[in-house]
Amino acid sequence: MDHSVINWIDLTIIGLYLLVMLGIGVWFVRRVKNENDFYVAGRSLGPVVIMATVCATIVGGSAMMGRAGKAYSEGFTCVMTALPYLIGMYIFSGIAGRIHLVGKQYGATSIPDLFRIRFGRVPQMLLSVLIALVMMGTVAAQVSATATIFNMVGGKIGLSYELAALIATVIFIIYTAASGLFGVVYTDVVQFFMLLIFVYILIPIRATSAAGGFSGFLTHLDPAYVKPTFNGKILSDIVTYLVFTLAGAEMWQRAFAAKDKKTAKRGTFLGTAVYMVTIALIFYMGLLGRQLLPDVAAKYGSTDAVVPGLAIEILPIGLTGLALAGMLSVIMSTADSYLLVAVQTCIHDVGKTIHPTMSEKRELLLSRLFTIVLAFGALIVALYVKSVYTIITGSWSYYAAAAGFPALAALYWKKATTPGILSGILGGLVVTVAWNLLGTPFGLGATVPGAVVSGLLLVIVSLATCKKHPSKVLTFDE
Repeated sequence: MDHSVINWIDLTIIGLYLLVMLGIGVWFVRRVKNENDFYVAGRSLGPVVIMATVCATIVGGSAMMGRAGKAYSEGFTCVMTALPYLIGMYIFSGIAGRIHLVGKQYGATSIPDLFRIRFGRVPQMLLSVLIALVMMGTVAAQVSATATIFNMVGGKIGLSYELAALIATVIFIIYTAASGLFGVVYTDVVQFFMLLIFVYILIPIRATSAAGGFSGFLTHLDPAYVKPTFNGKILSDIVTYLVFTLAGAEMWQRAFAAKDKKTAKRGTFLGTAVYMVTIALIFYMGLLGRQLLPDVAAKYGSTDAVVPGLAIEILPIGLTGLALAGMLSVIMSTADSYLLVAVQTCIHDVGKTIHPTMSEKRELLLSRLFTIVLAFGALIVALYVKSVYTIITGSWSYYAAAAGFPALAALYWKKATTPGILSGILGGLVVTVAWNLLGTPFGLGATVPGAVVSGLLLVIVSLATCKKHPSKVLTFDE
């Protein structure tokens, strides 16, 4: 039997799975009564749901397909860039409780809300624009990853990459627009278990067997691919991922949505712990792919296809469909999360700031309409740049450099001021853009100088202005 040709049984399983996800999302539409329900699920999420949605959101198209592709082509580099995100998420789990308290005490549902509370509307609007852009870039990465899988399994019915990307976008739109964060997180719970069972357990076991057991894998392993490497590009990726976690709008949203401070911290920590295990498994699957699929790029168009390629080549009928559905599930769970944050930013953080008298009914309607607009914007990006890793690192680098340290300062530093925050955001952004335009001198990625300048300007300007222009200090009734 030709394992490179997907069977109709597997296609049916994938199709049924997608319908179930749409059904779950639409079912929760009845829970959405106001903007608080749509954006932060009524601040009602428990630790297991937080754990599942945090992990499912982290391990999206970049973490699974992009990093597996990096492991396939570059070896240990994928681990070098994954560890900073892991460390950053553990740090974030420590501050998630305070973020929850900000939401509870001040009614905040987003990072821009916090900026408005402490520093006024100008920093809020500036940060909102940055978040909207980076969220669209991240959604585009998930559309690209989903389209890659659809394109691989759709050869039997003539499904092109472009049509596959359109189908992926429509699916994201339907259940995100229908029920907001309720639909997002409860589909994430299902997707979390699909991911663990049919991707991170099933594929490594079957692939190890196909490679002649673990001893056979070690015999054919190229030592160069497990040797740590370090250069300016890797340093930039490390800074990007580490700083990005401090201002990850999608994770702040989870902390705001937790039912209490303890749940926010515990759920985030547990989700990060599961992610830690997946780093090693992604690396392992990428290396297995080198041995079992030496022609993956020629056959499937990109090294990003190594994990779904393994599923198609080594799994029997039925299990192939379940594994591919598991991959789609994790990508979808990331796409819907970032799409919802982008919508919230445009309507709640920007639109309602400009029109503060906007009714909740109108805000919900506009949120659903903008789900469509922003998703198709992400589709255009995905059609133009088809590499998952290129899309994700490009969109994150600018945001990490400009917003990472200002977000942390807004949460903790009493002396941070409006001029300091503005200087940090604009300085980091300008330096990052300029560094890229100069061709990344010394081989050093733009996030490093951007983040350094952002932090320095934030501290220097805030200290110089804190007496004349003090900002609001956060207080809590715990």
